[in-house]
Amino acid sequence: MPEPTFTPTVTPTPIIHVIQAGETLLSIALQYNVSVSTLQDANGILDPRLLQVGQELIIPRQEEYDEALAATLTPTPTPLPLAVGSVHFSETLIGGLSVLGEVWNNTGTPLEQVRVGVTLLDDAGEAVASAEGLVALDLVDVNERAPFAVLFGERPGKFARYQVTVLRAVPAYVGSYYRDLEVSDLTVLNEGYASYTVTGRVKNIGPEEAVQVQVVLTAYDPLGRVVATRKVEPDYAVIPRGGESAFTAMLAPAGGPVTRVAALAQGRRLSAVSQ
Repeated sequence: MPEPTFTPTVTPTPIIHVIQAGETLLSIALQYNVSVSTLQDANGILDPRLLQVGQELIIPRQEEYDEALAATLTPTPTPLPLAVGSVHFSETLIGGLSVLGEVWNNTGTPLEQVRVGVTLLDDAGEAVASAEGLVALDLVDVNERAPFAVLFGERPGKFARYQVTVLRAVPAYVGSYYRDLEVSDLTVLNEGYASYTVTGRVKNIGPEEAVQVQVVLTAYDPLGRVVATRKVEPDYAVIPRGGESAFTAMLAPAGGPVTRVAALAQGRRLSAVSQ
């Protein structure tokens, strides 16, 4: 079994930025001279449209983040060939481009550190712009689907086609994850064309206590494309054996209408986070 791999952690105390009215992820990134993808990774932001005034963001130092990332990555010349699909493009309110989609783990091996890259190409096949981001699930189990949201903070140049590729995917150290979590009573309420309220419950059906529990939501349009995704914590992020916790989330689809919402719960073993 491979050794545990971890999301890079920047050890120096980072800057905390409180979002003000009129600010966007791009403007904040420019203010602190960091990339949009670094802000997304450091704060677990899947959909920048859901940022709220007063929300606190961790601002890591770009060079320290890059060094921490490089230190945690083991050489993987050829990422495992995951399937990518359900891709949907939409313009953001600030003039950028959002790319939503999902990966499907059809490799027969549980995976982690799954990172997706999107490249926009012109008529001659030359790259116009590129961006990347992590999928929403820390562990992508066999036959599971994990959504992603890749943001181009500025409007890219004219492009004729695109490529979506898996840049990184490594065999997971499954011993640190808690997989005996089940989502039930999933309800989706249409609050209007651009807003949906999703509620449900997460139950611990396994033999141990689950910690750092999160629910990953994926919304699909009538064509099966991903139009919204969000990662939320239930009311209680620690769920004892046999226990359960409710969750509520708002989804703002990039397109519509939403015809289906999928929900997956993820968590960690207490022994894995207390080391």
